[in-house]
Amino acid sequence: MTALLRINDVVAGYGAIVALRGASLRVESGDVVGLLGANGAGKTTMVRVITGLVHARSGSVELDGVRIDRLRAEAVARRGVSVVPEGRRVFPGMTVEDNLLVGGWRHRGDAAGTRHELERVYELFPRLAERPTQLAGSLSGGEQQMLATGRAVMSRPRLLILDEPSLGLAPKAVETVYERLRQIHREGTSILLIEQNLRLARSICTTAYLMARGVATGPYAPDELEAEAARHYLGEQSAKGRSG
Repeated sequence: MTALLRINDVVAGYGAIVALRGASLRVESGDVVGLLGANGAGKTTMVRVITGLVHARSGSVELDGVRIDRLRAEAVARRGVSVVPEGRRVFPGMTVEDNLLVGGWRHRGDAAGTRHELERVYELFPRLAERPTQLAGSLSGGEQQMLATGRAVMSRPRLLILDEPSLGLAPKAVETVYERLRQIHREGTSILLIEQNLRLARSICTTAYLMARGVATGPYAPDELEAEAARHYLGEQSAKGRSG
């Protein structure tokens, strides 16, 4: 069976810096796949390679068996990949609803389709439905994360990628965001979740990978993550000690 997303031995970086060193990963249709690792492990670069913002130096990225690693970001998005970037990156001077409408670009010219997706997002995030005319920059961090997620969902993606969605949020906001992610998944969207929080990843992922030094290992079942992460972390610390 062809995976929805397949990353094969990808090497990528920025100038002389190599951030991915033969990284591989796959997401089957209907899965929630976690990618866990510390800062600097290469997780965000993996997202940028998938979405066409950084091109792989070698290796390949396939969506439904078709290579996308040389496509522009817009072309990747048109194939059904949406991303919620680290730090949310809402448009602070625009209203909540205008931010969401930006995400509905696939429905341009289809007023009924746009309204349908907008109502769906408002059902997912009632807090946003209460604030359609509020400026995004005046929302709380949790509300901005809801808005960024809703904006990505507006295009009804086949694959939703979230980069550190719990970062900087209060526990109650994290709980709300993750409950909505479960609902999005139940409605048929496959998810690639970039996280540092092991507990959160275990609560939602069907499988997960661990990333360090630009290489992803796995996949692991959720109940294997704690032991594998501990071994992974100790191995990293040992390597750093030898190199120092």
